[in-house]
Formats: sequence, structure tokens, C-alpha cells
Amino acid sequence: MNISEIFSIQNIIIYFILINLVTFFAMWLDKRKAKMGKWRIPENTLLLLVLLGGGIGGIAGMYTFRHKTQKMKFVIGFPVILICEIMLILNILL
Repeated sequence: MNISEIFSIQNIIIYFILINLVTFFAMWLDKRKAKMGKWRIPENTLLLLVLLGGGIGGIAGMYTFRHKTQKMKFVIGFPVILICEIMLILNILL
């Protein structure tokens, strides 16, 4: 198996779908834990998931579950990271 097979368009699409689902689930889980007063997912972990490509899932989770919407680090950070990643991808493809 060579590198072009690993980084095929199909595998990249699957990766982005999975990382966004994981990020969305992490936002749900963290909100649920917050309501119950239990262990929380560290904020840096949520930011890392977005940095790894989960921006759409993070933003969707933030507003779906109304979670972290009072923290500017997330309200501004998630969209900025997503925009930067989109610009990077477009720069690579074009």
C-alpha cells in the first residue's frame, strides 16, 4: 500500500465525517456531564478535536446543545479554525 492509497479522496472524506461526528458527540457528552456535575472533557481536548478537522461538528454541537456559547475561545475559535482549515485545503487543491 502506497501513500496515495492511504490519502485517497475517499479516505479523506471518511476521516472528516468521522472526526466531525466524534467532535459533535464530545460536545454532547461534555454538556451532559456538566448538567450532572460530573467529570468534564477538558477544553483543550475539544479545541484539539476541532483542530484535527472537527470544526463543523464542533460548531454544530456548540449551538445544538447550547454548550460553550458564552466562551469567546469557542464562539470565535471554532469558526476561525474551520475557516483556516478550509483555506488551507483550497490552497492545496487549487
